Amino acid sequence: MNVQDKPAREILKFGYETDGGIAARARLGLVVLASDHTIEHECRLILAQTPGVAMYHARIENDPEITPQTLKDMEARIVPTANLLLPGMPFDAIGFGCTSASMVIGRDRVSALLQEARPEAAPTNPVTAAFTAFAALGARRIAVLTPYSDIVNEGIRSYFEDGGFEVPVMGSFKEPNDNVVARITPKSIAEASIALAATGGVDAVFVSCTSVRLVEAVAELEKKTGLAVTSSNHAIAWHMLRLAGIDDRLPQFGRLFTLGLENI
Repeated sequence: MNVQDKPAREILKFGYETDGGIAARARLGLVVLASDHTIEHECRLILAQTPGVAMYHARIENDPEITPQTLKDMEARIVPTANLLLPGMPFDAIGFGCTSASMVIGRDRVSALLQEARPEAAPTNPVTAAFTAFAALGARRIAVLTPYSDIVNEGIRSYFEDGGFEVPVMGSFKEPNDNVVARITPKSIAEASIALAATGGVDAVFVSCTSVRLVEAVAELEKKTGLAVTSSNHAIAWHMLRLAGIDDRLPQFGRLFTLGLENI
């Protein structure tokens, strides 16, 4: 006897109710580098404090060796990767999770590509988020710490200056491999951040690269330096929340998370 010949047996049908799900307040989408170890973890730390907000990720193919060309190569992949995020479901905000690629491709171009895939969602990236964060914090003179090689570092300095910010001091671990960057210890990052802040004449410290771990240390670093501190992951998480209309104040993550877009 095959399946078709078996007598039909009743399967009980139950009624059900629906609610807003885990994204009842906001649905965020994030395009993450295939080589990134850190951004999802750091965003989860923050979103754990914002019930009803969910973030969904899609991984974009990239080369773990960070050069201007490997960064530029991602441009054509942004739209198809963003289209993988919950097809058919609307998003409130969407981000592209690469700081240096957002500069090489251009932050406005990145936003346009994200909106091509998700026209209903407010777009951002770590550079746009950082510049917005600096405005909210009232910071113009930025100490910048990166893990990158000098060819990428010089591009970052120029990009910040072209954006209207001063970079009086800059430091780097000069490590081009994303898989190594993700293992740079929080202690090393904190010590370098404090050293840059100690040079004086700056309003804030920015730690670039979504593979770098900083979110849990921001509030303590602000106490030690007396300066505003943010990073690629810290800034993009804040900006996506604010773009999505989530205005929760989370002082445990530092000064930026006590501010909203109205502070700009």
